[in-house]
Amino acid sequence: MKTKSLFIFAMGAVILGLFSCAINTNATRSNSAINTQAEQEIKIAGSNSVYPALEVLASAYEVKNPTTKVSILTPSSSKAGIAGVKDELLDIGTLSRELQQEEKAYKLEYYLLAKDGFLVATHPSVKNIINVTTEQLKGIYSGSIKNWQELGGPDAKIVVLDIPKEVAENLLRKYYLGQDLKISSEAVVLRRESELIAAIQNTPYSIGAFSLAYAISHKLPVNHLSLNGVEPSLENIKNNKYPMIIPIGITIKKTPAKSVKEFVNYARSQSGKKELAKHNFVVFTQKK
Repeated sequence: MKTKSLFIFAMGAVILGLFSCAINTNATRSNSAINTQAEQEIKIAGSNSVYPALEVLASAYEVKNPTTKVSILTPSSSKAGIAGVKDELLDIGTLSRELQQEEKAYKLEYYLLAKDGFLVATHPSVKNIINVTTEQLKGIYSGSIKNWQELGGPDAKIVVLDIPKEVAENLLRKYYLGQDLKISSEAVVLRRESELIAAIQNTPYSIGAFSLAYAISHKLPVNHLSLNGVEPSLENIKNNKYPMIIPIGITIKKTPAKSVKEFVNYARSQSGKKELAKHNFVVFTQKK
């Protein structure tokens, strides 16, 4: 009888051990699946000027999809964003322009999400100046106009803040400065738009150009300058009266990962557009 009891006890221990092992195995698998989901990442990089819009979309998307991390990496250029997606180093490239003809051969999809204005602004210490002409802007950036007093402002030296990136360079030159204008050697050259935004708020008598949507959404204490009498407003961007407009574009592979496709679908959806519009980007109906 005693031997039988010991046998039953031993078998129970084995069964319990197997059951415990099965639970642990399932728990391990479950935890592994959760960890895999939590580590899901979408890598984005490219044109610096598109970052304010993508940061808005990324933040909103992560709230709705907590197991997906949207990483916006160090900015570079539209060209680098395209190359990164083509070479599968990035999931999404940010573009401040459309794909060029030769880039369309890379089997990429391009989507225009919204538009932003490129604002010329000054530190609030620059009083009595609300508009500048093309010639005055050329004088400021070339250094031939050195004091705000020459334009009816305070008696103070003009501090030019510059970011020689594709949008800043191209838009200012295309519409106002011209291709041959040499920027003053006294201009303070910054690497990124975010650095310029910080500098213009903290540098008295400074002037610089950056995202209008960012300035409005964050209620930056800077003076918005009209150019040749045209105010940098959302309405003027919508009706094409304000010329310096930044296209908010992205590019992905034609056959992206599921997580990337889902993010892009959100960015193009009514929810994504509503989020962008809430942050003062100009949205529109995407043509098919």
